[in-house]
Amino acid sequence: MARILIIGATGLIGAHVAADLAAAGHDVTGVARAVDAAARAMPSLRWRALDLARAPSADWVPLLAGIDVVVNCAGALQSGPADDVSATHERGLAALVTACESAGVRRVIHFSAMGVDRATPTEFSRSKRAGDEALMASALDWVILRPSVVLGPAAYGASALIRGLAALPLLPVMPATAPLQPVALADVVATVAFFSAPNAPARLALELAGPDRLDFNALVRLYRRWLGYRPAREIALPAPIAGLFYRLGDLAGRLGWRPPVRSTAQREIARGAVGDPSAWQRATGLAPQAIAATLAARPASVQERWFAGLYLLKPVILLSLALFWIGSGLASLGPGYEGGVALMRQGGAGALAPLAVIGGGLADLLVGVGLIVHLTAPLALLGGIAVALFYALAGSVLTPWLWLDPLAPLLKIAPIIALHLVALATLRDR
Repeated sequence: MARILIIGATGLIGAHVAADLAAAGHDVTGVARAVDAAARAMPSLRWRALDLARAPSADWVPLLAGIDVVVNCAGALQSGPADDVSATHERGLAALVTACESAGVRRVIHFSAMGVDRATPTEFSRSKRAGDEALMASALDWVILRPSVVLGPAAYGASALIRGLAALPLLPVMPATAPLQPVALADVVATVAFFSAPNAPARLALELAGPDRLDFNALVRLYRRWLGYRPAREIALPAPIAGLFYRLGDLAGRLGWRPPVRSTAQREIARGAVGDPSAWQRATGLAPQAIAATLAARPASVQERWFAGLYLLKPVILLSLALFWIGSGLASLGPGYEGGVALMRQGGAGALAPLAVIGGGLADLLVGVGLIVHLTAPLALLGGIAVALFYALAGSVLTPWLWLDPLAPLLKIAPIIALHLVALATLRDR
């Protein structure tokens, strides 16, 4: 059995590749930027924390000692606070290649993207192609895999968006989308297992594409049928409205979130993801599965329907909570200030009433702003729960009559806390 190092081992493809190779008896080391949760979930693997985008060659050499195969599954769609696309796909890969040559590692299996050898409209595809060229120029036994949209039991990015859209009663149809040849995750995993063998062919660049060409909306319809929903009414989005969604996705990306709807996705989906899988089939002997067949073999569970229904509600929940807290803070410090002070004095706060109102307003603003930024959102959600509980306790002591107020200001704290808990439960993307 081989000793295999998998980079990006916590991602959609990397995690399944790691689990499959470990189950086959290989000695697997998983590498990712954050590995604590993965180490608990898959304790049979060794885990190392390292960022491909930032690590110099010298940092890789100790991890590569005794390694037979390196599998690079790391990737990013668009640059932002947490991601540097060019550093991940190009400079980081070049450093890894240098380290492999120094450490005597021969076989490198690298995930690129469909069509980057034909068109490069974005930083994503340009950097992917540059990384491919750097690897092909090396003396290593490389295998470059260029999958189309990868679909399987797990979902992230585009595959998660497909499920979320499939749960909508009205299906928004984006303009300027090109055909796709989605490939089954199981076939991708089996391909890595095949090329991990020491006698497997090398120095190949292969397109991993399924047997069916589907447009994006047909794929959503396929998943909607799998989820058991009736056909949805389709509404064609005008180009300006669709462009607004992509720009909002870019804004969310600058705040640290990774929405699948961003300008990179807009340009990449316009060129499509179709290719010729014949070389892949000849090299491996695999017969790619149709996505419809993979879905038919695995009926949708109630948990699948929960995920699909909650996926697009998640940003709505987070944005609603952020606006709620920011609006509450602005109201407390602005037009509602005098009324708040009067209410606090009525409850016996006395000279502390102005400070209490100002402090509450600032706390609300802090929670609301924290919810907008990905890095601070978990802490802000916990802070929102704490502030809401404090308001319930303080209100019970100072203004207990508000429990019976027709507008129910204290009773409404319970559903607010519940919404925070839902947001916490759905916060992680993978």
